[in-house]
Amino acid sequence: MILDAFKLAGKVALVTGCDTGLGQGMTLGLAQAGCDIVGVNRKVPHETAQKVQALGRRFHAIQADLGLQDQLEAIVQEAVEKMGRVDILVNNAGTIRRDDALSFSERDWDEVMNLNLKSLFFLSQAVAKQFIQQGDGGKIINIASMLSFQGGIRVPSYTASKSGVLGLTRLLANEWAQHNINVNGIAPGYMATNNTQALREDAARNQEILDRIPAGRWGKPEDLQGAVVFLASPAADYVNGYTLAVDGGWLAR
Repeated sequence: MILDAFKLAGKVALVTGCDTGLGQGMTLGLAQAGCDIVGVNRKVPHETAQKVQALGRRFHAIQADLGLQDQLEAIVQEAVEKMGRVDILVNNAGTIRRDDALSFSERDWDEVMNLNLKSLFFLSQAVAKQFIQQGDGGKIINIASMLSFQGGIRVPSYTASKSGVLGLTRLLANEWAQHNINVNGIAPGYMATNNTQALREDAARNQEILDRIPAGRWGKPEDLQGAVVFLASPAADYVNGYTLAVDGGWLAR
């Protein structure tokens, strides 16, 4: 039965940035599909852990600063020690800095690029080595952005990093498909999270955004659950190097 291809029972997913918002939403979707979860965050995601455990799944928290690459191999080792294996990686952790391109600082550039792109690559590398050692492949899902496709304004390092995520997703898919590793991406549209609260509270800007979204509403964290479960599941075994926009039609406009 085709629905069996979407089941993730017995799988272990390593999810970065799962404390709130989109990361929490995707984590709960994976847990509902059967995954045990290793969550990597700066702080222990108590609420996410409780919700995953309420579904009857295991949850292990790893506290780490993902902007520092020297911790990445240890993260994978700890995940395997606690859970026995890793089958899925969701690279969700990210940050943003806003300023005009004429005055944007090197510090803001480096902080965004280190977390959003450099650590994403090296954590993917460490997980891919574990997949190859396990011998039965795996799934890597990178969280991209509308700014993987568009330029935006006042977020030069964020746009550069998310454009890089799109390109890296393709490159890694090309290299690692031979190992039965699928690398794909998800590009969320405008989502109702803590990060967009200021935009939604600005009545004029909120209306401008809604007018631009064919679906006529902001996305919710739950809107990403179907996409992440699909890309993590055997149903997506022949999907390689693709970044799926979950945007209410924003890019189609």
